[in-house]
Amino acid sequence: MEAFNESIPRIIEEAGWLAPVLFILLHVIRPLLFLPVIVICIAGGYFFGFIHGTIYSIIGLTLMSGMFFKLIEIFPGFRTKITRLKQKVFRDRILTIGQVMILRMMPFVHFHLLSLYLMEMTTSYRQYIKYSVGGVILPSVLFTAFGQAITEMPWYVSLLFFGLLALIFYYLGKRGTVVYKWERFFHRKAV
Repeated sequence: MEAFNESIPRIIEEAGWLAPVLFILLHVIRPLLFLPVIVICIAGGYFFGFIHGTIYSIIGLTLMSGMFFKLIEIFPGFRTKITRLKQKVFRDRILTIGQVMILRMMPFVHFHLLSLYLMEMTTSYRQYIKYSVGGVILPSVLFTAFGQAITEMPWYVSLLFFGLLALIFYYLGKRGTVVYKWERFFHRKAV
């Protein structure tokens, strides 16, 4: 096993410029392999270091998000399946962009489910990609830099970390609801 662990960095070094391309493609095909985003980002930090691993992860996750948008347009049945999953998981809950960004940092939340939310919040492909890039930066940084530490934390520290993310998620939801109610109130007044 030790020889295998030592051979992987050597293979990455010998792959040269092709290694980052293969890593980015791994992000794109990741859903087909049923691998969580955190696993790929941790691998990026291990093989390429923090800076390059984060950059490659951002590029790969952005490409995957863009391909998801196009696949939804081409295959309406795929959209139906993701929408059913959305109904099972979130029912009729409306999420804010901030909540989607927080959920992107949680390791085992379905990436494409959150992409569907972004699609529904945006009006164009360009706007969707802009929000997608914004939504993958923090998880890429977090998982690449601290991914290994998160997986090695004691269970109670991990629980505390995810509890903190849940509180932020809840706060952003309440804040979004209050803003929405005020917007409706002032819109009625203006009309």
